[in-house]
Amino acid sequence: MNGHPVPLLALALLLLPLPPRAFSQPQPPERFEVATVKLSPPPDGDLIYINLGRFQGGRLTMANVTLSDAIKFAYELSSDAQLSGPDWIKTIRFDIVAEAPPETPLERVHRMTRALLSERLHLVLGHEQKALPYLALVVAKGGPKLNRAKTGQPVTQGFQVRGRIDHNQMPMAMLVSLLSRFERQTIVDRTGLSGLFEVKLEWTPDNLTDHADDGGPPPDRPSLFAAVQEQLGLKLESRRGPLEVLVVEQAAKVPDEN
Repeated sequence: MNGHPVPLLALALLLLPLPPRAFSQPQPPERFEVATVKLSPPPDGDLIYINLGRFQGGRLTMANVTLSDAIKFAYELSSDAQLSGPDWIKTIRFDIVAEAPPETPLERVHRMTRALLSERLHLVLGHEQKALPYLALVVAKGGPKLNRAKTGQPVTQGFQVRGRIDHNQMPMAMLVSLLSRFERQTIVDRTGLSGLFEVKLEWTPDNLTDHADDGGPPPDRPSLFAAVQEQLGLKLESRRGPLEVLVVEQAAKVPDEN
C-alpha cells in the first residue's frame, strides 16, 4: 500500500462515533392559531367605534379598521404619510380577530398580522425612502416619567379624544400613532423605550375651537409640546429626513373566506 502508515491511536480516533449534531430549537410559526378577517357591517349611526389594535389574553382585536389602519399596526407606522396606495385603503373597513399564545411578544403579533394580511387580503407592499418633515418623540433631559404597566392587569382605558390619552398598557408605537392621528402630523418614536407603559396625557390642541368635544380637556391645559415633556418626561423635536414609505402594490377589497 502506498503512503505513510496511519498510527493506531489516530485510527482509533477516526473510528470513534461523532457527537450528535447540535440542532437549533425550532422557532414558533409566524402565524396566528386562529384568525378571522371580515368586512365591517355598516355603522348604525353617525359614530364609528374604531379599535386600532389590542392584544390581550392571547387575542388580537381590530374593529372597523381600514386596510391603512391595519398596515400601520402591522408595520408600526405612525401616520398616513408613511403609506401610499389607492384611495379605497382608507375607506373600506374590516373586523379582525386572531388568537395566539397569551405570552406572545407584541413584536411577534405585528409580524403575524403582516402574514395574515398577506394571506387573507393578498397584500403586496413595496418600499421607498422619502425625505419628510416629522416630529421625533425622544426622551427628555432628566429621563422619562412613565410607569411600567403592571403585569397581569386587565387593559383599562379612558375615552381617547384629541387632547386626552388615558391608557394603562400602552406601547410607544400606539402613543405616536394616536398623537399623529389627533394632531395630523407625522410623529415617529425615537425614545428607544420598549414594552408597555401607563400613559396619562392631557393637553390643549392648537385649534381647540375647531375640534370641540365634551370629553376633551378644558382650554387651560398646556400645549402638546409642553404636556409631553411635563407629564411624560419625553420631548417632541422637529426634524426632516428620510423615512421609509410603504407602497400598496396589490390588495383585495374582500378577504378570503375564513
